[in-house]
Formats: sequence, C-alpha cells, structure tokens
Amino acid sequence: MMDLDLRGKKAVVTGASLGIGEAVVKMLAEYGADVSFCARNSEAVDKLSSFGTKNGSIKGFIADMGNKESTDSFIELVQVDGPVDILVNNVGASPSRNFLYMKDEDWQQLHELNLLSAVRCTRAFLPNMREKKWGRVVMVSSSAGKYPNAALIDYGTTKAAMISMSKSLAKKYGSDGVLINSVLPGLIHTAMWERAATEIAEATGGKKEDVIKNNGSSVPLGRYGTSEEVASLITFLCTNAASYISGTSIEVDGGQSGHI
Repeated sequence: MMDLDLRGKKAVVTGASLGIGEAVVKMLAEYGADVSFCARNSEAVDKLSSFGTKNGSIKGFIADMGNKESTDSFIELVQVDGPVDILVNNVGASPSRNFLYMKDEDWQQLHELNLLSAVRCTRAFLPNMREKKWGRVVMVSSSAGKYPNAALIDYGTTKAAMISMSKSLAKKYGSDGVLINSVLPGLIHTAMWERAATEIAEATGGKKEDVIKNNGSSVPLGRYGTSEEVASLITFLCTNAASYISGTSIEVDGGQSGHI
C-alpha cells in the first residue's frame, strides 16, 4: 500500500497565487502537510489562505521572489514555524520576447525570479532536511527547459538551469535522505496559456477558444493538461511512496515529448 500521508510535514510552495502553485498548495494540505506559500497579490494570498482542508493547514505570505530582500524575508518568516521538510520551487514567469531586443536587465530580472529564487530557498531549507535525514525538493521546470522554444529563450534557459541544478543536488545530498527532482509541465491550461491564446487570437482575428482547441489537438491526449494533474505528480514525489525517485526530470505533457 502506498504511503501518501504527509501529516507532520511542513511544506513551502513559492509563487502560488494561481495555476499549478495553487493546486499544489491545496493538494499537499489535503494529504496532511502544513503548507506555507507566497505570492505578490494580497487578494490571492488571502483567498488561498482561507481554503479549508480536513488535514493540513495553509498559511500565505506576500513576497516578491524576484527580489532578494523580499525572498530572504519570506524565508525567515516561514522558518519561524519550524524546519521545512518539503520545498516546491514553483514561482516563475515566461515572457515571450525577441532575443535581439532584450537587455541585460531583462535577463537578470528573469534569472532572479525563475532561478535564483530556487537557489535561495533550497540553500536555506536544505540544512534542516539533511539534519532530519528526510527532505523533498521539487523544481517546477518546463518542457521548454528540455525542448528549447525560439519565443521563450530566456525562460527556457532558466528552466534548463533548474533541471541541471536539481540533478547535481540530488547526487550531492541523496545520501542524506533528501530527494530532489524536476517536473516539466507541457501544455497546461493556466493563465499563462490563456494570455498566449488571447494574443494569438487578436493577432489572427480568430477566437481564443479555437486557438486553445487547436493547440490541444497537437497533444497525443488531444487536450491541455490541468494544474491538478501536475500537482498530483508533485505531491506524489513529496511522499514516502517516492522514496527511490531522485535526480529525475519528469514530463507532464500528455505524451507530447518525442525522445526515447
């Protein structure tokens, strides 16, 4: 029988105002974890914090993970409630922009948010995980980190770096009982893809619904995935049922990836 019980575990999820992050917070709490999360939007923080669960608890903080001082403050506030057992590095942005018109500041800002936030949180929470001989870190990367996209150059670069970091850390700290993995969502129906579909529809004079339908047809399963489907994998990786899974990068893309 699989051990999916997370009662007694303290989890942290970054960037959880909506989409995958929100789904992960709810699911970890449903399986018993006491979850702390952050987002920049105060209304979203209040809404998710009030989500009722029968098992674990949910506590939200306002933080900008693209800012070092704000990130450090979030880390300190989270640790007031005790050591962290589970970290889900989810926060990130995916701007679509032209490489030739991007400034150094554009690259630096996205690396601060997508990559360095994960570096800072992992560095802060890892020592306690090692001391307890139990820990889980999940990097929410992207299929763009493995299959580069011409329109998401800086985004894909940061997500590839997250995969590389997770594999290196898994080799370094596996003997301490800390399991570190990456999850690579593909075409998931989130606000990001809603915006992208809207932009395409406006540019082509079509309908957003038709764009979403056409994009979904490119997936072998014939549809976009859901945030909950990604959250299910992440939650599983955080449990004792995944006790021999570390250093992997797992795609959640409906079969769209083409490698062996």
